[in-house]
Amino acid sequence: MTSVYDFTVKDREGKDVSLEKYRGKVLLIVNTATECGFTPHYDPLEEMYKDFRDQGFEILDFPCNQFAEQAPDTNEEIHTFCTLKFGTEFPQFGKIDVNGDQADPLFVYLAKEKPFEGFDKGLKGMALQKFAKKNNKVFGDKAYIQWNFTKFLVDRKGEVIGRFEPTHSMEEVRKAVEAAL
Repeated sequence: MTSVYDFTVKDREGKDVSLEKYRGKVLLIVNTATECGFTPHYDPLEEMYKDFRDQGFEILDFPCNQFAEQAPDTNEEIHTFCTLKFGTEFPQFGKIDVNGDQADPLFVYLAKEKPFEGFDKGLKGMALQKFAKKNNKVFGDKAYIQWNFTKFLVDRKGEVIGRFEPTHSMEEVRKAVEAAL
């Protein structure tokens, strides 16, 4: 049976990192973008990281430029932005694709384990649905992730137990993380 521990990803310098190193931890795996309207999610993400990292919690940040080109900078520029503006300390990996033929296998796996079920019904969700639908036409049946700041919750066994779209409240994400810990 496949789990997140079976995947290897690239760090900011392009070096391989086996996710096996996170075995036994609760993970929140997020595709991010520095010029997105959801970029302020970095604040509550960092707060959760500081509050729970001593309990075996990790956030794995994967910048992605596939949604309206909202992460155009280099890995180092993105990292500098996040650490200076939001004080992020959680692991940030190299920029990846999450959709299409070049989609990172980790995100293909995550999205197949927890497929998209829709955005929240509010105004943000309705507006984002239009943008996502237009953007994802390019990827067809390989549009695994709908937008930036999609979050996958993984339990200590490496199983994907939750998916949170960017329109989900960060309070809801935090409660799910606390329950998994």
